[in-house]
Amino acid sequence: METFGERLHAAVAERGPLCVGIDPHASLLARWGLSDDLAGLERFARTVVDALADRVAVLKPQSAFFERFGSRGVAILESTIRQSREAGALVLLDVKRGDIGSTMAAYASAYLDPASSLCADAITVSPYLGVGSLRPAFDLAAANGGGVFVLALTSNPEGPAVQHAVGPDGKTVAQTIIDEISQVNAGAQPLGSLGLVVGATIGETGHDLSAVNGPLLAPGLGAQGATPSDLRAVFGESLRNVLPSYSREVLAAGPQSSDLRAAAERVRDDCRAALG
Repeated sequence: METFGERLHAAVAERGPLCVGIDPHASLLARWGLSDDLAGLERFARTVVDALADRVAVLKPQSAFFERFGSRGVAILESTIRQSREAGALVLLDVKRGDIGSTMAAYASAYLDPASSLCADAITVSPYLGVGSLRPAFDLAAANGGGVFVLALTSNPEGPAVQHAVGPDGKTVAQTIIDEISQVNAGAQPLGSLGLVVGATIGETGHDLSAVNGPLLAPGLGAQGATPSDLRAVFGESLRNVLPSYSREVLAAGPQSSDLRAAAERVRDDCRAALG
């Protein structure tokens, strides 16, 4: 069984360094001339999948924008995950779950167990109940060739108050998270299956990412203000592991499939050039 790290490495080599979000929030539905209801949600998600799933390395559905429509919205999310994977894209489900004990195990089972209709290739998680609390997700991902992306240095203005706080050992909370994930990924080839989320807008962080040996998801590009040229300042010598993530910059080009493809190709090529 291939690990997620192996599959991601191969996908990026074949299709280029790009993750595209599927974020059907109300303003984008309106921009596309779609109604803010189940029909609009389904049309939006299906259009993005049909346009991009056979050509980008990773698609990243934001679960909340499907969940807001209740069980039928979740059913559309299930279809979106399945159709994306069938077309060859890896699916990173953006759920940002984080809990302890049996609850975390249940979240892991929902999103990382192949028997689940919501199973994705990887998920995002929040470590702020302690990285150790995420062990059920790490273990189930490892057992099934899945991946987990842990929030580390996010671009929202509220993040630094927690992430830059310094503990008794002199390390920031974020550096502690980085170090713990680095330990789990140690020795993995060609890439570990545990990744970190590090915002592309945050500039020089003062944190050491060099030992992570896993994928570094970089949201915040495009509409949130970061450009591919900003990536070196954030990631330094870890550029080789960066997975740039765009949402509105690409999605706003819709609803025509040809325009979505052109936007994705443009930002992919910009990122490839910036990452070397």
